[in-house]
Amino acid sequence: MDISVVIPLYNEEESLPELYAWIERVMHANGFSYEVIFVNDGSTDGSWRVIEALKEAHPDTVKGIKFRRNYGKSPALFCGFERAEGRVVITMDADLQDSPDEIPELYRMITAEGYDLVSGWKQKRYDPLSKTLPTKLFNATARAISGIHNLHDFNCGLKAYRREVVKNIEVYGEMHRYIPYLAKNAGFGRIGEKVVRHQARKYGKTKFGLNRFVNGYLDLLTLWFLSTFGVKPMHIFGFLGSIMFLLGFVAVVMTGATKLYDMYAGNPYRLVTDNPYFYLSLTTMVIGTQLFLAGFLGELIARNSQERNKYQIEQEF
Repeated sequence: MDISVVIPLYNEEESLPELYAWIERVMHANGFSYEVIFVNDGSTDGSWRVIEALKEAHPDTVKGIKFRRNYGKSPALFCGFERAEGRVVITMDADLQDSPDEIPELYRMITAEGYDLVSGWKQKRYDPLSKTLPTKLFNATARAISGIHNLHDFNCGLKAYRREVVKNIEVYGEMHRYIPYLAKNAGFGRIGEKVVRHQARKYGKTKFGLNRFVNGYLDLLTLWFLSTFGVKPMHIFGFLGSIMFLLGFVAVVMTGATKLYDMYAGNPYRLVTDNPYFYLSLTTMVIGTQLFLAGFLGELIARNSQERNKYQIEQEF
């Protein structure tokens, strides 16, 4: 099979028939063999009834997954990826803002140009300023932390993947925003970008609020930390703990030495315990010790992890 189209959705019953008909036209015009996997993320409208009707009318090309409740886009993509059988996997949103006309070129970039992943870039957006400005800041931060400097729109739902990519990454929580970063960490470094057409929403309203930018920032820090220190926590906690302990220890010694010098020089002096710097120094030493122990415990946990020696092997003889 050439292409699997994975479509996560939540309350999009009006757009689904039109979206499937559009995908069908594109696939037939280009001679692709394909499947469309609709993942109903706990919709409360008639989305599942529409998917069942599409399945009945197109049993060979339509697949459906129905969650009992709303879990989020990442779990929906994860389940869709598990069931995808196509050589190339395409993801798109169900709100008709992503154009299926982009599919042939995305497929060509994966199969002919050798990309592992191609991400869409909605260079011209039909979103309000309150959404586009935070998006630009979010993407700039993601580029800086991930090191993937050629992507302008990490969160674009329209992406294409080589099948091996989606079978070797785990999308969880709200990590769908950082799939390119997950792919890079899994060893799939050939990541490209294509300018795609962004269309104004035709039905319903957006399901995402401004809290996604806060959550996205925290998720990015989590992903950066796990990819950098996930299997070597002592390298960060042990280093910071050692530095803080040494600074506190030196400060304590200097506080004591200053008092001894004043005593022998006949200068006025006060008790060490009356000096606030003494307590700051002790606090620094205690925090340093705690950080070091956190790194040590992290190493013990990582050593017993089943994922410790799980590596991505591309080829073997």
